[in-house]
Amino acid sequence: MNFIPKLLKRIFNRTTVCILGILIQISYLIAVFWTLGTAFAYSYLAFMIIGVIMAFCVVNSDLNPSYKIAWLIPLLVFPIFGVMFFIFFGNSHSGDRLRKRMNSFNDESKLLLPQDNELMKKLHNDTRVVEKQANYLFNYGGYPVYTNTATTYFPLGEDKFAAMITELENAKRFIFLEYFIIQEGKMWNTVLEILERKAAEGVDVRVIYDDFGCLFTLPYKYNEELEKKGIRCKVFNPFKPIWSAKMNNRDHRKILVIDGHTAFNGGINLADEYINEFEKHGHWKDTAVMLKGEAVWSFTMMFLTMWNYLNNTKPDDYSLYMPRRDEIEACKGGGYVIPFTDSPLDDEPVGENVYLNIINDAKEYVYITTPYLIIDNEMSTALILAAKSGIDVRIITPHIADKWFVHAVTRAHYKKLVKFGVKIYEYTPGFIHAKNFVSDDTVSVVGTINLDFRSLYLHFECATWMYKTESILKVKEDYLKTLEKCQEITYSDCCNVNIFVRIGRGLLRLFAPMM
Repeated sequence: MNFIPKLLKRIFNRTTVCILGILIQISYLIAVFWTLGTAFAYSYLAFMIIGVIMAFCVVNSDLNPSYKIAWLIPLLVFPIFGVMFFIFFGNSHSGDRLRKRMNSFNDESKLLLPQDNELMKKLHNDTRVVEKQANYLFNYGGYPVYTNTATTYFPLGEDKFAAMITELENAKRFIFLEYFIIQEGKMWNTVLEILERKAAEGVDVRVIYDDFGCLFTLPYKYNEELEKKGIRCKVFNPFKPIWSAKMNNRDHRKILVIDGHTAFNGGINLADEYINEFEKHGHWKDTAVMLKGEAVWSFTMMFLTMWNYLNNTKPDDYSLYMPRRDEIEACKGGGYVIPFTDSPLDDEPVGENVYLNIINDAKEYVYITTPYLIIDNEMSTALILAAKSGIDVRIITPHIADKWFVHAVTRAHYKKLVKFGVKIYEYTPGFIHAKNFVSDDTVSVVGTINLDFRSLYLHFECATWMYKTESILKVKEDYLKTLEKCQEITYSDCCNVNIFVRIGRGLLRLFAPMM
């Protein structure tokens, strides 16, 4: 007798209701727009005129050229649908409101993130190229350069998980977690048991998770369950059955900060596939980096800024979360470290520009790992120019897809890149989710920033830029070992593709910025 209520509860859960609500709204709007546009000749003419005006505005906007093309086609070829979609997804009014609110908290945090001029002088004496990158990250990203920070690279999720548990057990003052995906299972349940215990001991434990990222992985109002356990929790952009452009902006960051002296960053979410406890798309290859020392302060500020933004309250007394001298004085790692974040609300593609600087400044090689290769003309040109100039440019992507349409667009970019000397490899054991850059044995970035439009333009992201740290050669070593499990994509492979597959990939690529 209990079977039917349980079945109904499973069918009509929050996710189903939200999706049905959005589909009903979309269907209603399409019906209204279609009726207006087709039943009355003057209405269709009006949509065409509006479409032309909107297209003119798009052409003269500061949007990325790929975005412009993606919008121009529906606006001019399918004016009824193009105008409707542009009204809801092409305007920036909601972004302006969010930007003003977020900037008020960012301004507070910048006061506590000054640039160390002595370190910049050392960078200047070392190399102007790296000083240029550090200047850019501070001036447009808001985050300074640090030394006295030890970095540890983890080539697999399992390695990061083991270190993470050890560090969590040693927490004494606070634990901050900010993740795109959290899912109940071995990984999260192990972490949760520690968090609950630490909260009971008086440790300040806080969690931020993205509601869209956790739509299928966590129960509705899971934040309330965590609050009952003594864990303070905020949900980024709660998913509602309302068609809104706000859903485009997601918190894709992965941050763990412990007591202000230790931080974790990388591509690894808190779900079992990331540690290969559950096989989702073959073997899951992912990476992370652990920081100990002064640079952790930037990750602490990233978290607190987002927390205060979601809480919509005045900032905490930040001094309570600063690293203590006795806790970090032993952290004397070599090199320079800049943790940085990328926001869709500041109109500055920090993540993409950091990547472009690495490619453009490379002298010998650039090795890239990314789950998605959906790039704009600027990135494609930079990669090809580097390869044409004799730089060893290599990119590893997955062989097994997590989303077939995204993988199709990724493969649509292979032909042009391979033709001009960029070497592309697919990770045959499964899905590679790592987002790594390493160049010339001196520079590396490990973080959450994919090479796709969502990561580069629409999501909140974060990463760790490193120069001459002890972990950079580990990143390179891991890359070369991973290549042994990869299949190289040749130009012949790109040409010997079914004509219908090519057409399908081409169409998907055309609208890739909207995916």
